[in-house]
Amino acid sequence: MPETRYQRAKAVLCRTTGASVVVEDIDVEYPRRGEVMIKLSACGICHSDLSATNGTIPMPAPLVLGHEGAGVVVALGEGVTDFALGDHVLSSFVSMCGKCRYCQTGRPQLCDQAAKAAVSLPDGSVRTFGLDGQPINVFSGCGVMAEYATLHVDNVVKIAQDVQLDHACLVGCGVMTGVGAAVNTAKVEAGSIAVVFGCGGVGLNAIQGCRIAGAAMIVAVDMADAKLDLAREFGATHTINSATPELVKAIRKLTGGGADYAFECVGKGEIVAQAYGVLAKGGKAVVVGVAAPKDMTTIRTGSLTFEEKTLTGSYFGSARPRQDFPRLLALYREKRLKLAELITRRYRIDEAPQAFADLAEGRNARGVIMFD
Repeated sequence: MPETRYQRAKAVLCRTTGASVVVEDIDVEYPRRGEVMIKLSACGICHSDLSATNGTIPMPAPLVLGHEGAGVVVALGEGVTDFALGDHVLSSFVSMCGKCRYCQTGRPQLCDQAAKAAVSLPDGSVRTFGLDGQPINVFSGCGVMAEYATLHVDNVVKIAQDVQLDHACLVGCGVMTGVGAAVNTAKVEAGSIAVVFGCGGVGLNAIQGCRIAGAAMIVAVDMADAKLDLAREFGATHTINSATPELVKAIRKLTGGGADYAFECVGKGEIVAQAYGVLAKGGKAVVVGVAAPKDMTTIRTGSLTFEEKTLTGSYFGSARPRQDFPRLLALYREKRLKLAELITRRYRIDEAPQAFADLAEGRNARGVIMFD
């Protein structure tokens, strides 16, 4: 049997649910068959990472965080032919087998394999170990908030090498989720009216998606005026503070009777109800935010029939990562998609606890951990 090889790396871990993240040295095993090792350049700090630390997304600790990473392939496992050493790649937190009925019908974001890779690689094993030799789970099959990570090729997407990696990494979750909700899930039409609830990293990208699709009126809703100012930079034509009395009525008046599309980018049932409530007849409300497991929402059932309204979810922006990631980066090259402007602050890996605290306090549109 050949000797197992490891790469020592610093990583950001959730050791205890409800506690601050920690930065530790770990050992990352070199790739096995069908896997690649990536040297990370940058990793976005997503609200889903925070949700994994506070229990909103239940995941077993210890856990290497990170699913929005960009880097360079430095080692190939047996049988890997679609990637080469030196390739620039993004992580995809949805593992795409290409064989299940969802992959075969163009909905890889719902791939059956992804559920099996929630905290491991698709085969149920991990390549990350503490210095005591104990295995460590990885967030969504990725665990890319680390200097090195070994991923299955089904979680990796090759990109062109002319894109700055700290910009590109944001496409791996926040940008894809927000823009995709507008373009892929809702299929926003030119000249339409859209309302976006929540102007964090995902909400700003939902606004961008509506702008790219040609919406004539885009209303941004948030409780922080600073975020509403930022929303205008990303394409909002109107803003309204969520503390406004009788908010739904105010938005319906502002939009002249209701919106064609509404996007809930916070993850709270009461805001889902507001998003549905601002719709005009025939409108579509899209739930993008990740809610706590017991969170509920209530709507008037009759409105589904008599007003033909739609309430639907959007997971990962209904993404087809191998097609959509390059397309988003093409829009970025054409200066139609803002990426650099999303980055509020860059952090060294040792500053990860502060980065998560800033995220929890809503200080950033997007924070990015830099490894180079």
